[in-house]
Amino acid sequence: MPTAESAILPSDVALFATRLQPHRSLRAAHFRLLLMAFLGANIITSLPFIFLGAWPVAGFCGLDVALLYVAFKANFRAARAYEDFAVTPFELFVVKVSAAGERAEWRFNPAFVRLEREEHEEFGILRLALVSRGLSLEVADFLGPAEKANFAGALARALAEARRGPRYSLDGK
Repeated sequence: MPTAESAILPSDVALFATRLQPHRSLRAAHFRLLLMAFLGANIITSLPFIFLGAWPVAGFCGLDVALLYVAFKANFRAARAYEDFAVTPFELFVVKVSAAGERAEWRFNPAFVRLEREEHEEFGILRLALVSRGLSLEVADFLGPAEKANFAGALARALAEARRGPRYSLDGK
């Protein structure tokens, strides 16, 4: 028989918990391969110009490689951002962590929060925001319209379940 300290209360059970992260299709190892292939192509392209005496072209080809490297590094840095969501019968807990590691937390009562959607008939969901007592918090802004729609559906179902309150049973299940 569980003790009062070890018992998990229905109010503590997460109805919904997820982490949203920006999608990146290129991993670091593949990025190195892409960069090496791009560097090789630039070297091969610049060799005839060097032999013809137009050596500054090689510098501009090197600049292309450097710019590609900087752009992908900024992309990978931006991918470190994420958002965590947890819904219990008494709380919606949101954590946003920026790419720089800055963390911000919000706690909402699920009974007083609404999920606001801005939709475009051609493009789908453009914006999602949690609105509660005058506070509007934009969420999932780095997701595409289809992913936003899936997330919005799951979060809306969890909020509806939380509004019904915790389920207690006499048999302990």
